Amino acid sequence: MEVTNDNGCSWVNDLIPRTNIQSLQSNEDCDWLIIGAGYTGLSAARKLGQLYPNQKIILVDAQLAGEGASSRNSGYLVDTTLNDGFTSNKELNNYKKKADIYELGINFVKNFINEYQVDCDWNECGKYFASSKKEDQKILLNFSDTLSKLDFEHNLFSKSELSKKLGTSFYNIALHTKGGVLLHPGKLVRAMVDVLPSNVSLFENSNLLNWIKIKDIISCNFKNGKIKTKKIIFATNGFLKSLGIKSNYNFPITLTASMTRSLTDEEFESIGKPKEWGVLPIRPMGATIRMTKDRRILIRNTAEVHNPYEMSKLELDKRSINQKIGIKKRFPQLPDNIIQSSWSGIVSRTRNSSQIFEKIDDNIFAAGCYNGSGIGVGTLFGEQIAIKASNENTKEIETIEARNKPTWLPPQPFLNLGVKTRLFYERLRAKSDI
Repeated sequence: MEVTNDNGCSWVNDLIPRTNIQSLQSNEDCDWLIIGAGYTGLSAARKLGQLYPNQKIILVDAQLAGEGASSRNSGYLVDTTLNDGFTSNKELNNYKKKADIYELGINFVKNFINEYQVDCDWNECGKYFASSKKEDQKILLNFSDTLSKLDFEHNLFSKSELSKKLGTSFYNIALHTKGGVLLHPGKLVRAMVDVLPSNVSLFENSNLLNWIKIKDIISCNFKNGKIKTKKIIFATNGFLKSLGIKSNYNFPITLTASMTRSLTDEEFESIGKPKEWGVLPIRPMGATIRMTKDRRILIRNTAEVHNPYEMSKLELDKRSINQKIGIKKRFPQLPDNIIQSSWSGIVSRTRNSSQIFEKIDDNIFAAGCYNGSGIGVGTLFGEQIAIKASNENTKEIETIEARNKPTWLPPQPFLNLGVKTRLFYERLRAKSDI
């Protein structure tokens, strides 16, 4: 599949275009090959470059580095995910293991931006789980009980309090966690591209066609060349399945998002001039929405089984209507034509919302499937899978491997049918908050 860049993502459009772009045009041999130059692949390549300064390391991406899911997300560095309470200490402990990984991811990214002095609009303002339905209060109370047991700092908010903080009276209830971070994902991933070690060769717009392992050598075929390597790390997240990696344990879902232009002074004043905030839905198919540092509104409220690279401009425009309606429901005083850009992207899911972090064999490793929480976790997993592939161990690896492993999924066409049915059901449940 040939990948084209749609240039529709606001986060990417904020960046200065890169000029040092090269694609694979010949046959290459290397010590290490990383497939996928998002958060995970870039982090892995940087670590390998530091560990092996005299070895040849190649990083390849099917499009421009960092312009896939790494730039197409909502910019949440997640500390917790919503749950509706637990029936056993085992379930609570498993949730704690997941939260421990999120914490490691946040700290990893924070250390990175401090080390390299990265300006990515970092804001430790936390995040809200919010709903327009008063009856969802029970869910939040159960969630609050879980957070209290784990000593997570959080607060419950009523409609009047939310209206002042968010600039909208749409939501009736919310729970705020203080550990989350909002940032500009495009600026973060661009910085990761810029600090790659000199012994890392980056090839972009170079789509992997197929690969094969013969004895201890992995041979990868691309449109305009072949790469032979001793060790390979697959870091393609939503495309792991298409490359035959853990195929029965992950599946991709396409999301569509839109972002407005910056609000004028008058528009911003009309909604109460709120500080930067981010809202996640209580029900899975509800809208993710945030106010950015520069007064833009991002909304994401569609999820489906669809190849985003087969989505036409007309199809994308149809989906952006849902975002327009979602913004209007929350901010009726704003103009109708406020959306500046819309885009689609892939999120990789597993059945039990666990991540892939695997040694496939002595030469092949994989990390991905972050279930919508890939900024911190993906960046962390990239470094740690590089260390694991080097036959080393860390406390971080021990924490990662203590998590629940992804569970098996049924084969096609049953998988797609099940996912579509689930998405339809969840969309009906979340209808009022779309």
